[in-house]
Amino acid sequence: MQIIKLKSGKELSLQRRHPWVFSGALTFVHKSISDGDTVEIQDNKGNFLAIGHYQGGTSIALRIISFDKVEIDQSFWDLIISKAIRYRRTIHIIGSDITNTYRLFHGEGDGVPGLIIDIYNDVAVIQCHSVGVHRSIEFIKNSLIRQLGQHIKSVYVKTRDTLPEPYALDTQDALIHGTSVITQVLENNIPFHINVETGQKTGFFLDQRDNRDLVGKHSKDRTVLNCFCYTGGFSMYALAAGASEVTSVDISQKAMDLVDQNVALGKYMAQHKSVTANVMHYLSDAALDTYDVVIVDPPAFAKSVHKRHNAVQAYKRLNALAIKKVKPGGLLFTFSCSQVVGTQLFYDTIVAAGIEAGRNIRVMHHLSQGADHPIHLFHPEGHYLKGLMLYVE
Repeated sequence: MQIIKLKSGKELSLQRRHPWVFSGALTFVHKSISDGDTVEIQDNKGNFLAIGHYQGGTSIALRIISFDKVEIDQSFWDLIISKAIRYRRTIHIIGSDITNTYRLFHGEGDGVPGLIIDIYNDVAVIQCHSVGVHRSIEFIKNSLIRQLGQHIKSVYVKTRDTLPEPYALDTQDALIHGTSVITQVLENNIPFHINVETGQKTGFFLDQRDNRDLVGKHSKDRTVLNCFCYTGGFSMYALAAGASEVTSVDISQKAMDLVDQNVALGKYMAQHKSVTANVMHYLSDAALDTYDVVIVDPPAFAKSVHKRHNAVQAYKRLNALAIKKVKPGGLLFTFSCSQVVGTQLFYDTIVAAGIEAGRNIRVMHHLSQGADHPIHLFHPEGHYLKGLMLYVE
């Protein structure tokens, strides 16, 4: 294992157990060290600090995978995966009678930056966000099969779009165990079709499970508008709870086809309306009816700090329009998954939207990602999903 030393004083973040080291903290990287190499990290005096994956050409040059001096072999990955499984058993997501889809491994939250593993019934999806993790894919697959083999029939690697170039150009998404990429899952007893090969991200937005359940609890006998619906997660919960009418809107016809499949699976066709449209344009229609419940769950408007200002303006315009479509006494569920838009900034943006809409609004709940997407205490950046449940008069 090769060694990378840090500049004097740059070891402090690692001593606070933060899992990132930025490129400016490095003293020197020997030309023999390549992207994805596992390296020992030392302070400028040669004292051991951690073990991490190196990745050049990015602001985060080192991602810590262990603060202990250990061998990074099959036993290491077996232990890491077993800890993630134990945690999911603790939160009662593994072994649940009503849910068989969840996030098994959540990057920094589970101790390895860059590794995502999602479980869809009998299909596991591995997504790598770093070269180092991708180079360990066989170890990770072996651990999954050893520890969850009685439940997992297929393992699919979906990582081409998440790895840095040029490394990503030499990789392909692939089924590395089993035969199927299509399955049907249950989430709180609500069925969904899942195609991990063609679906966004790893196939479904698992982080919204608790928030979908909350929407369902407030949907009975109500009219619901689900904006940026993707495959209709919020819509299905509202329909299952007895909503009188649900309208799902997304610009993607492919997504709307999946919505229709899920609605048919639940036999809710009579109460549901699918609309393929730009959400901003749809909400701008002055003739549009108002709704008892409106959900706004857009894709990340900003994935980098320099795009944050434009993203905030977009969130403001979107939410001002959405607020105007809520009936007096109705509810707005609004979200941001942009990591660079912090909790306070998101809140302030919704305040500005409320002022622009001219409505009296109360905050009922602050919302976040589910417990199977844990936020490590020493890595606050892991809190990416922000949401508010608002009462609109």
